[in-house]
Amino acid sequence: MQEIQFLNLQKVNARYRSEIKKSVQHVIDSGWYLQGKENENFENEYARYIGTKHCIGVANGLDALTLILKAYIAMGEMQAGDEVLVTANTFIATILAITDNRLHPVFVEPDINTYQINENLIEKAITSRTKALIIVHLYGQCAYTEKIGDICKKHHLKLIEDNAQAHGCIYADFSAFPPKKHKTGSLGDAAGHSFYPGKILGALGDAGAVTTNDDSLAETVRALGNYGSSEKYIFPYKGHNSRLDEIQAAILRVKLRHLETDLELRKQTAAFYMDHIQHPEIVLPQVNDRDANVFHIFPIRSKYREKLQNYLAENGIQTMIHYPVPPHKQACYKEYNQLSLPVTEQIHREELSLPLNPVLTQREKEKIVKVINQWECI
Repeated sequence: MQEIQFLNLQKVNARYRSEIKKSVQHVIDSGWYLQGKENENFENEYARYIGTKHCIGVANGLDALTLILKAYIAMGEMQAGDEVLVTANTFIATILAITDNRLHPVFVEPDINTYQINENLIEKAITSRTKALIIVHLYGQCAYTEKIGDICKKHHLKLIEDNAQAHGCIYADFSAFPPKKHKTGSLGDAAGHSFYPGKILGALGDAGAVTTNDDSLAETVRALGNYGSSEKYIFPYKGHNSRLDEIQAAILRVKLRHLETDLELRKQTAAFYMDHIQHPEIVLPQVNDRDANVFHIFPIRSKYREKLQNYLAENGIQTMIHYPVPPHKQACYKEYNQLSLPVTEQIHREELSLPLNPVLTQREKEKIVKVINQWECI
């Protein structure tokens, strides 16, 4: 039996093989491998795509979030011991960025239907020490709401977006007429982006970026990612070495040109799943706007997840769990293990991700739906 892989990166990237090889060869021949034209061009192109003044290439998505917070500390906007509100059901990298800066994460439960941060719980979690809110556009759906924006303005909180899973995701502002569409990564004060190979916009190695409209923040992030220097051998900050290399920048430029096509393919697959999967023991994702969601992950839920995953595997369908253990229950965060976050824990106990990628064939999609609908769970 031929397995339907969750994600076949070789097939995904083979579609752009000739363009990628040409761009990489150009970098090799140039003799310039860091902080060159490819990096500069990608930063300009990605900033234009997201809709921000600035894009700063960094080594990975975790560094992007870490450097944003580190920059705010360097600028005097935050200090060690301050609190950062964050959705509880995120990947651990979001939390690591907070604790690595000696800030305290305050976990906010998500909405059980959308898996995004519950806007109605945010204000209750704010204290005099709260300085920022990190929203995570989890699974490729926009987490931002007008209410979240208003709360941040009211309480003078920095709004930071974790956009690792949502390249190209849209927020429609209906307060304007006609409604204005904004991409996630441009909605808050700053955003961190991951270009890990499995992401919607993926490099062929680790890569990341920060986007912002704040000139001072952009300048500080860029310096902090370059050892703390904006002028050679002059170091106003204790920085890091976190830079996007020329080869990855060149590859990302190629893939950025094809991103909208890939997003359309993802939306078509998600629509097929939502229209055809019908099973009483499976909860489909609640999507408020199919055109806005970019479906990095297609999460379903079931009380019988282990049985379902084994059944799908027996039928040649590979699935993944995002994520089996929430951050507050991880061994590295023993200080938070006693927290009770029932909605988060339910999601992490029941979530199962179906294959969804631009190279999934119609025949494979039909098989996935058929096998799921025929599942006898009890």
